[in-house]
This record gives sequence, structure tokens and C-alpha cells, in this order.
Amino acid sequence: MSETSFVKELAERLLENVSQVIVGKDETVEQLLAALFSEGHVLLDDVPGIGKTTLAKTLAASLGVSFQRIQFTPDLLPSDIVGVSVYNRKTDDFEYRPGPIMAGIVLADEINRAGPRTQSAMLEAMEERQVTVDGVSRALPYPFFLMATQNPVELAGTFPLPEAQMDRFLIQVQMGYPQREEEREILHRFRTDNPLARVRPVVDTEEIRRAVGACRSVFIHPVLEDYLLDVVEATRTNSALDLGVSPRGSLALYRTVQAYAAIRGRSFVTPDDIQKLTAPVLRHRLIPGPDTRLHGTSVASVLDEILENVPVPVEENWQEAPAQAGADGQGPIDAGGEQLPEFSNPLQAAAVAPAADGPATESS
Repeated sequence: MSETSFVKELAERLLENVSQVIVGKDETVEQLLAALFSEGHVLLDDVPGIGKTTLAKTLAASLGVSFQRIQFTPDLLPSDIVGVSVYNRKTDDFEYRPGPIMAGIVLADEINRAGPRTQSAMLEAMEERQVTVDGVSRALPYPFFLMATQNPVELAGTFPLPEAQMDRFLIQVQMGYPQREEEREILHRFRTDNPLARVRPVVDTEEIRRAVGACRSVFIHPVLEDYLLDVVEATRTNSALDLGVSPRGSLALYRTVQAYAAIRGRSFVTPDDIQKLTAPVLRHRLIPGPDTRLHGTSVASVLDEILENVPVPVEENWQEAPAQAGADGQGPIDAGGEQLPEFSNPLQAAAVAPAADGPATESS
């Protein structure tokens, strides 16, 4: 089994397990898995009662790693998250009592209800995958996957996350209301009991580690790299936005499309992957300008406009890189080291490149 086939099979296994509880949200679960396999974190941002917490707990139950839930409240302290050193009279020394952050999967429920000081306690864990208490740094377990929920409607008593922390979430997921028949299925499924109690782990830590490595090896054609960078650059120059995407955001999009392609069973990325994940990965990193807010224009619609205006590259084969330049810089060379004709478009050179074990043949 190839590495990408392994990732696809692993994703299908998890998707099937999660669908025992969650109805009609396969695309949302795929986005969560893309974040997991990219070693990022997820912000579940939607109205109350949609199933954000249930989705997070179901995915955690399917992964077979330690799980902790932190209910964020205004009186929550940083030490309630990262842990605290307690004096032990028997040993005459301080010993560390781990906080709930020391888990493989952490659900930060209603993260915007805690104060800024407590929210900032998550920054080191999210970025460095470690916590520091009394000057001593302690590594978090592998994998460390933070799923935070946020209610964008009830703003009373909440503290908006600062841009620096929003930028550390790899992807923002919005579930949306279910379709009518999907909601009927929810009524039937939860009529007698909660199916979450029957969910069992279907993967282990080593499989997750292998999937992460496989996703990092997914090929992105240089032309698609240019396309991704064009989209990122457009967010920085668009007059409707006060703040564009940071380099952390462009790297997040790069890794997420790699993981998404692997989940779909491909060893290469296509333009559709970039278009599909641009909004979930980038929208929470952008700040609309005053005129944009005044006219009620959403960041998502600005991103849609950017995707419409940035030219989409067209190429029949996204699986192969263009030919490499020769050592003397005079032109491309083939696998055997022979000089190839020079073209203005490197893709033309790739089309006529000879096979490593046979004579050169022109593309039809």
C-alpha cells in the first residue's frame, strides 16, 4: 500500500467512525483531519447547538489518544490550564502537577469566555508544543491537537481572541445548519441514547505519525506554488482588508492542501484543493477595512472575489515537476544528464523530456 493510499484508508476509517454520531458533515470532518495530519489546530466557530463540542469529542474518541476538556470561564486562570508547582512537605521540594493541557487531544470549549491572560497561556502550547512552569519547559504528548470552540453570536461576557492567537489556528471550521432530512436523522439517532458513548478508537499514535509524514511528501507543482502565493499576495494588497495573510498563513495553506490531497488518495495537489481550502485556512487571519465593515461585506466574500480575479493555472499533469536546469545554467537536462532544447515555458521542456531508460519522444 502506498503512503497516500494509507492516508486515504486512515481518513475513511475515521470518517466512518465519526459518522456514527455526526450526521451529514463529511466535508467538515475532512477539514479536521487535514488539520490533524498537518499538525495544526482547529477553531470551531459557529452558533450554539450546531454540534461543535459533540464533533470534537467524537473525533477525540476515535483517535485513541488521551483527551481533556477545558471549559473556559471568566475566572479561569493560566495555572488551571498549564499546571502548577506544589510544595511537597515530605520531599521538601516543589513538584509539578500537570494541567489539562497535557493531553493528546484538548477541547477548549468556548475559548473566548476566558480573559486575555488565560487565553495567552495557550500560545506556547499551540506554537512550541510545550509549556513552561516556574522556568521549566515540559514537552506536550504526541500528537497534540487543540480543538477550540467559539460562539460568534453571544458576545456579552466574552473576550475576542487577539490576531496573534487567531493566526495560530491552522483552520477555522464552520459547520452550518443540517439539511431537513439530516436533522430528522439526528432526531432518530439521539432519541433513546447518545451514540457518542459507543464510539471506540480506530487508529493509534504511530498511524497518525505515519500519516503526517506521508502528507508532507505530497507533491505541489511549482506552478501551483506560484498560484498559492498569488492568492496570499492578493490578500495583502486588497484595499478591502486592513491585514493580509502572514507567512505563517501561507505555510498553513501549503501544508493543509498537501494533507487534503492525501486524504483524497492523491500524491499531488490540484488547483481545486487550493480553492477549496483558501477560505477555511485564511479567513480568520484577515482583518476587514473600515469600508468593508461599514458596508457589511464579509471576509469570506472578499476571499471569493480574490479567487475569481487571480488567474487559475491550467496544466494537464500536476504530478510531474518541470525539467531541472543544467549545471551550467544553459537549459534543462533530462534524467540521464543530456541537454534538452530550451523553451520559454518550462512545462514545454517537461513535455519533451526523454525517459530515463529510452530515447526522447515528442509530446503529441
